Amino acid sequence: MKKVSWIALLMIGLIAFTAVAGQITLRYWMWDPSIKAKVQTAIDKFESLHPNIKVELTTIEPRDYWTKIRIMASTHKLPDVFNMSSGYIEEWSAKGLLLDIQKYVNTDLNMSDYFESLFNMAKYPKNTGDIYALPFAWVTPVLFFNKTAFDKAGLSYPNENWGWCDFLNAAEKLTVRENGKVKQWGFWLYGRYANIEPWIYRNGGHLLSADKKRFAPDKNAIKTMEFLTKLVTTYKVAPKKKDMTGVRPQDVFPLGMAAMWVDGSWNIENNRSLVGNKFKWGIAPVPVGPNGSKNVIYAWPDMVAISSYTAHPKEAWELAKFLSGPGLTLDMYMAGKIPSYRPLAESKAFLEKGKQPAEKGILLQLGKDKMINSFTKGWSEWRGYGAAEGLGLNGALDAVMNGEMTFQEAMQKVMSYANKVLSRYYK
Repeated sequence: MKKVSWIALLMIGLIAFTAVAGQITLRYWMWDPSIKAKVQTAIDKFESLHPNIKVELTTIEPRDYWTKIRIMASTHKLPDVFNMSSGYIEEWSAKGLLLDIQKYVNTDLNMSDYFESLFNMAKYPKNTGDIYALPFAWVTPVLFFNKTAFDKAGLSYPNENWGWCDFLNAAEKLTVRENGKVKQWGFWLYGRYANIEPWIYRNGGHLLSADKKRFAPDKNAIKTMEFLTKLVTTYKVAPKKKDMTGVRPQDVFPLGMAAMWVDGSWNIENNRSLVGNKFKWGIAPVPVGPNGSKNVIYAWPDMVAISSYTAHPKEAWELAKFLSGPGLTLDMYMAGKIPSYRPLAESKAFLEKGKQPAEKGILLQLGKDKMINSFTKGWSEWRGYGAAEGLGLNGALDAVMNGEMTFQEAMQKVMSYANKVLSRYYK
């Protein structure tokens, strides 16, 4: 018996030695230190399922993430797996920085477990090429509305059949003036992408040429932007941006200063924090324009990508697959961010019964629609963010709504500027 036991122990030791000797290490970078402990728990679980893989987790503050990871890319030292933005898929794929994972997706992923439209945004060339990243969360703009204000005005709540006329009628009745001053605006917007683009796509419009290389808003996009700016300049149901100085844009609605607002679903978290029990509020799909479809939405995912330089592509795929689906838990998501992995998104817990908004299930319905966005190389420049703050489409629309420029002047200016930017990226 003793001889048998020694042999068994020897075999166990040999197996353990072999496992350690064959162990590889993957580096994973992500951009949300606030959930580091939860991600580490997921990694611990992954390592227990894959004893031959060790994962080194690095979390970086969002404001520093892209600076640091671009340095790693420029020195060919990218981590094996890392978080990736929809806005950079085209640029990073074109530079050969991301691993083409199409063959893994084809053979090792059950697509029915995911909101499939999201994968179109991970393709290079755009919408038609191979897949270069796995979506793990997505967001879409919605119409936030103050139920208490609607009740007081005797209005029915917005629904999926709402059009521009329904919206404008409500905005006019919700704009409350006392002694010549506005006590409550019907709506709030400025030139921000999440305030503008959802209306354009829900009116059948496009901002870019078919090849996505030129700023070329079509007539539906022009009509939409004109309608939105008129909410401030003509209908006077929304304030000028310059008159809201001192208030964070994301706080105008939850502070009760405006009764409606279109912005990203991730604002649910901030709304809950600021509104508390002061008033009831809900969400609805963005109203459909006269030339649009209610089956189209503006949306984009956050993703996990694999470095093209990784020495362990199969193991990196296993990690990326785990961190975009079965390895995640709902407590890793801020309210309003939707898991790409449907078993998680469609769980009862996601709906958060008893919390505002009561209509959170609308987000899951919108996930079945066609998703569009306008990300290109140089997007932040022509749209007017980062170093280009105040320029681009953002600055042009703000100038119109602030009464500093006509709509026609703004369009001429942004056409010239945006196409000058895009021509640098698409030569």
